[in-house]
Amino acid sequence: MSYTPFKIPKNLLLGSATAATHIEGGEQEHNWYRWSELGNIKDGSHSKVACDHINRIESDVDLIKGINNETYRLGVEWSRIEPEEGKFSEEGIAIYRKEIKLLLANNIKPLVTLWHFSNPLWMEDDGAWVSPKSVQRFLSFSKYVVDQLGDLVEDWITLNEPNVYLTFGYFEGIWPPGNKGDLKGYFAAAKHFALAHLHAYEQIHEQLKSKGCKDPKVGVAHHLRIFDPANGSWLSKMAVNLISRLFQNIFLESMTKGKFLFPLRSGGFKATRAHYADFIGINYYSRDIIKGVLNPATLFGDRLLKENAPLNDLDWEIYPEGLYRICKQVYDKYQRPIFITENGTCDAADNFRTKFIYDHLKVLSKAINDGIDIQRYYHWTLLDNFEWAEGNSARFGLYHNNFETQERTLRKSGEFYANICEERLVSARMIEAFLK
Repeated sequence: MSYTPFKIPKNLLLGSATAATHIEGGEQEHNWYRWSELGNIKDGSHSKVACDHINRIESDVDLIKGINNETYRLGVEWSRIEPEEGKFSEEGIAIYRKEIKLLLANNIKPLVTLWHFSNPLWMEDDGAWVSPKSVQRFLSFSKYVVDQLGDLVEDWITLNEPNVYLTFGYFEGIWPPGNKGDLKGYFAAAKHFALAHLHAYEQIHEQLKSKGCKDPKVGVAHHLRIFDPANGSWLSKMAVNLISRLFQNIFLESMTKGKFLFPLRSGGFKATRAHYADFIGINYYSRDIIKGVLNPATLFGDRLLKENAPLNDLDWEIYPEGLYRICKQVYDKYQRPIFITENGTCDAADNFRTKFIYDHLKVLSKAINDGIDIQRYYHWTLLDNFEWAEGNSARFGLYHNNFETQERTLRKSGEFYANICEERLVSARMIEAFLK
């Protein structure tokens, strides 16, 4: 394959991303701690260990600076900040103030995620997001966090991938709470996620403006996939439309426009503004080929892999063109700025991550040059971490992490990305050094 140099567009900030539960460690009373205790992590690892980031904040910020990131997406752990309902921890929130101040001192712009798959057990045991109480609970938590951090942070993600959380937790049953085939729970929780974001969007704007913030940015990080039909049959096309609608379109439409598509219910919500997103976050990894089948349990579609397609360690197709297609679809429909809030690949041996970064950034540069307003790129992820049900075995990091010693080592792909972030281009020299 031939590689050609290209420049990174001027308005695209480059960074990396993590989630609190992925990296922090500590015996926190949340759903993933319990799920680990029950032995439901594939490789036997545990969220209480993770990357021990909670004790290594200074050195991990040095890692971010070491790869020349302009921005960093981090999460806060709800159970650390609100260990009991209505009782907030000053010690817990102080950890995040410390980390954010370190980022700012190193000229790294923070993007903070309020919820990323982790529920405190007091909430989990009272219906989690299926409970109507979840909306007000999230608003109360969000208000406290923004009150405490809003003088430091302008950019916020309310929710990360509620569709993935619900698919694995309430449809497939392989994530907590382990409810397989619970469509009633799926749609009830989907409604509450949408309402939580819509109300939080307005609440956060009011809070930040009261603090003198002139340009607050609030959005959702959506997991978006390409679904292509396996053939031209009406059944395959129908399955693609149904799966796209229930997996991603109902979330995009409700959280961006305040419009609830069937079968999602609005709970009486009436939109009073044109949009509820200052940016649309896109987490892009792969695509699925959908073959129509007469099986309602799979939404009439079997998910297949394209024959002879390149795959990562988790057998996900590596399909860079899909990033362009997703960005164009979303921008054409909503005309909102786009942040690529996650994009990366599982590659323990670091055999193809460098090529992955090259291919996806080249596609992204083309999309921007074609007029799509893409403003941020966050590589997933900074360092190998606790990847939910996969545990420590799924390695997405620019830094290799030795989970026994917690020693971080920059991979060659990480060096490549650090060069891109520093020079704002992919040069002939970099192609020779890293891609040949």
